[in-house]
Amino acid sequence: MALGELERDVMDRLWAAGTSLTVREVHEQLAEHRKIAYTTVMTVLDRLAKKHVVRQEREGRAFRYSPAASREQMVAELMLDALGGVPTVDDRQAALVHFIGGVSPAEAAALREALDAMTTQRGDTTATS
Repeated sequence: MALGELERDVMDRLWAAGTSLTVREVHEQLAEHRKIAYTTVMTVLDRLAKKHVVRQEREGRAFRYSPAASREQMVAELMLDALGGVPTVDDRQAALVHFIGGVSPAEAAALREALDAMTTQRGDTTATS
């Protein structure tokens, strides 16, 4: 599920915090860089909770919010969702090849390393060299 600009900004704050935050804490951080109403932040966090992107835990009269998944997990899910909409296996493979063509050498090396590790884990003898 794609996120809007404000939703991404809120999520960035939650991921960076390493702990759950209240609406007030998120609002204070966002207000340092943009003019934004407290109620807007509250609405965004409520919507993210309804989308199951954040966890909402009651603490007294307030709620605390934390990411439901890591940034890496969320990005991977977005990529898999996008590929899931590709109609055929050939089209999906072509999209993957096109994607790989757009990554940096360091990112390509990380992909190669991850694929090699998966191959080893699965006991697959047809290496991805």
